[in-house]
Amino acid sequence: MEINENNFERLGNYLQQTLNPDPEVRRPAERFIESIEVSQNYPLLCLHLIDRPQADMTIRVAAAIAFKNLVKRNWGFHLDNDGPNKVSESDRSGIKSLIVPMMLKSPAAIQKQLSDAVSIIGKYDFPTKWPELMDEMIEKFATGDFHIINGSQELWEEIKYVLDKMAKPLTDLLQATLGLAEAHAGNKEALQVIYNSLVLVCKVFYSLNSQDLPEFFEDNMETWMKAFHGLLTVDVQCLKTDDDEDAGVLEHLRSQICENLCMYALKYDEEFGPYMPQFVTAVWELLVNTRIHTKYDSLVSNALRFLSTVADRSHYRHLFEDPNVLASICEKVIIPNMDFRVSDEELFEDNPEEYIRRDIEGSDVETRRRAACDLVKSLLQKFEAKIVEIFGQYLQVLLAKYAENPTNNWKAKDTAIYLVTSMASKGQTQKLGVTQTSELVPLPQFTQQQIIPELERADVNQLPVLKADALKFIMTFRTILGPQIIVATMPLVAKHLGAASVVVHTYAACTIDKILTMRGPDKLPIVTKEILSPLSAELIAGLFAAITVQGSNENEYIMKCIMRVLNTLQEASLPFMIVVLPRLTDILSTVAKNPSKPYFNHYLFETLSLSVKLVCKADPNAVSSFEEALFPVFQGILQQDVLEFMPYVFQMLSLFLEIREGKSNIPETYLALFPCLLTPALWERPGNVTPLIRLLCAFVRQASAQISADDKLNGVLGVFQKMIASKNNDHEGFYLLQNLLLYYPPEELGRSMRQIFSLLFQRLSSSKTTKFVRSFIVFLCLYSARVGPQALIQMIESIQAQMFGMVLERVLIPDTNKVSGELEQKIVSVGITKLLCECPEMLAEPYVLYWPKLLQTVVQIFELPPDESAIEGDNFIEIEDVPGYQAAYSQLNFAQSKPVDPLQDVGNVRQYLVQNIGNLAQSNAGKVGTLIAALPADHQEALQKYCAQSGIQIA
Repeated sequence: MEINENNFERLGNYLQQTLNPDPEVRRPAERFIESIEVSQNYPLLCLHLIDRPQADMTIRVAAAIAFKNLVKRNWGFHLDNDGPNKVSESDRSGIKSLIVPMMLKSPAAIQKQLSDAVSIIGKYDFPTKWPELMDEMIEKFATGDFHIINGSQELWEEIKYVLDKMAKPLTDLLQATLGLAEAHAGNKEALQVIYNSLVLVCKVFYSLNSQDLPEFFEDNMETWMKAFHGLLTVDVQCLKTDDDEDAGVLEHLRSQICENLCMYALKYDEEFGPYMPQFVTAVWELLVNTRIHTKYDSLVSNALRFLSTVADRSHYRHLFEDPNVLASICEKVIIPNMDFRVSDEELFEDNPEEYIRRDIEGSDVETRRRAACDLVKSLLQKFEAKIVEIFGQYLQVLLAKYAENPTNNWKAKDTAIYLVTSMASKGQTQKLGVTQTSELVPLPQFTQQQIIPELERADVNQLPVLKADALKFIMTFRTILGPQIIVATMPLVAKHLGAASVVVHTYAACTIDKILTMRGPDKLPIVTKEILSPLSAELIAGLFAAITVQGSNENEYIMKCIMRVLNTLQEASLPFMIVVLPRLTDILSTVAKNPSKPYFNHYLFETLSLSVKLVCKADPNAVSSFEEALFPVFQGILQQDVLEFMPYVFQMLSLFLEIREGKSNIPETYLALFPCLLTPALWERPGNVTPLIRLLCAFVRQASAQISADDKLNGVLGVFQKMIASKNNDHEGFYLLQNLLLYYPPEELGRSMRQIFSLLFQRLSSSKTTKFVRSFIVFLCLYSARVGPQALIQMIESIQAQMFGMVLERVLIPDTNKVSGELEQKIVSVGITKLLCECPEMLAEPYVLYWPKLLQTVVQIFELPPDESAIEGDNFIEIEDVPGYQAAYSQLNFAQSKPVDPLQDVGNVRQYLVQNIGNLAQSNAGKVGTLIAALPADHQEALQKYCAQSGIQIA
């Protein structure tokens, strides 16, 4: 791909189309961009387009995003996947020479994308393949151009470990910048740039100190702490803004300094100790003098976190133990920052999704309320009785104020509920809510007097914030309040599904979901289908009504609750399916046009899968009705190449086929789909691999005759070859091979088996990993168990004479005990038992030498835990462990397949072993006994135990 005007224009047009909301226009453009991204010169074409000032900014940003995505997908592909190098060496060199200067001078929107790309490249190439990067950055620092320095933040965070080069230049830069601030005092434009630079210097300081306290910073702590204290207390009038919403540079700087102080107080307590009192005073004064506007939220949050961190330390107890100090903290810092502000109310009404995200999803780490709550908890650890007494007085005042005029003073009760939640909560988990509370806070009494009455009001739309508070309170303290109160509140919670407020009906759905997952001491659900059934009609109607409300059309909490209700009801949900299924299908048709909410989509497919299972459990033939309803939607998803939904569709198609298995013939619609599943492009996407393999295996089990008749075995084996070549996916290849071995016509498969074994041995010798060896051993043993042990030896010997001895010596004997999993261990023990007892070659030279060792490995499978050690030289990282990796495949819990035991005729594997050895001993008198005598004493004792348990005697 040449770098010329024609290609600039062509690429720009396609990038413009990727921004089109119409999927008919957008998706072909996205596919084209993805198809050319591995072409030589394409990355450089992108970079030059990004750098063209005459190009439209939206196109330049789109090119930057496309460039970042190609780097993310392809730069380390050959290292992570043991595959081809998708970026040519000339492109790699060109990118590294262009990207840093371009990043540093680009507008912010482009800079962010290029910075991400540099970070990814740095992970793979810095420092060994990109040694000039550090010198280039130091050179930029030395220019004193603050616009350039500001462009370096992300990059500095990536290379923070280069402390020997960074610590002194950064300290020098801090002092130089402070000098510039003094020199330009009163010059607003200059100070804006200088203070932005100070923000970034402070962020880099945080990065460089976050792992450990570097010696240089410890030696120069006085310089930094003096600077931090001055910047916290200095009053720069010209940098103050009139904007109440967005933080200015002063707020950003002070917030970052508070975060730095918090880190030092938490991690470097001893070294930071002498500076602690002056910063406690400075932060305290900052909090008292900071107003309630939204722009100060991050600053106040970090300042409160600093005080919480200090209060947590026993040796700073003296700073807080004066009752007057505690009372002052409660009155002037905590209570004001717990109040429900106008901005909170606007968020509740205008952006409920963000409100919910902050309030119940735990993303409120930077909110004033959360920080104030954390400070309360820190103080409670040291001064519980005193804090509860002080807040108890405020609580009575707040509730009395509410009682005077509920309509106008509802915010007082909102603060009261939040205060009680803060005081009462001591221990909490995501699964159970609060599990440990303060004995000084009477929760059941508060619930009955203040929470239940809010839920009992006839009008579910009256005082919606208090409704949401009450529902959240029930949700939070569900474990503490106990089954009796919780079950009694279910009807009250259910009626709030009809609330007009998105927050209220979302909290109602979330509360029901949490309650339905609760279990008693007997580990059984506290809400059974018998308890839920009387409410089922109201619940299902309410949930589907709520999902039609504007703002809740793709509400993940509602869809999750629908799933939970159906799962709790089980067969009691069947009468409602005539309403539920068409609604779910309509929703799927709608969201498939433009998927945007991953969690909602996941729960939608979970609910569909659950519905299929529930209905087909009662009537397996009903699967055809589901196919009739869903196939048109699925075909649309596959034809439109809706990437997000394809793994889900493959899982559901597998589920349909597995329900049909053994009950009906595979329909023609599936057979028509089969050739498409072998398309190479589908297998390039990691998220497709696992569900596609499962679907292929379902075809192999049920349609092997048709696959053979259509001459598609080579296509299936091509997939197997691709899987085996990948360290990430080799286990999927073995799963496919296992199904072929069990279900495909053996005569036709046999013609390819020598080539299959050759591929496996090539992979074993070229890039052996622990996972591959485990899977290989299981396959060898399954082959021995199903095809025959002699056939296994003959197959391996046909590749190379005496090769089976090497397999015994280098694979089976040393590594069999690495196999884990009950089914896998059963396959291995049966396969080796057959080798030992049904294979004359094992009792003759040269293999008879391995007979006792092989028997020893079987006994060890039964008696010892699996060997978890890695094979020497195996440095393979599972893809889920790679930082930043986002798996595109999400397993549907309700569409999972049941593991199939290929050796169902074998029950007790220990008995199977000694029975076969006993039969072998009868036909080989004396020889077997001699071989067993070569086993270590404890292994012989284990065999004798199996014999005694099975009533068998080995002659």
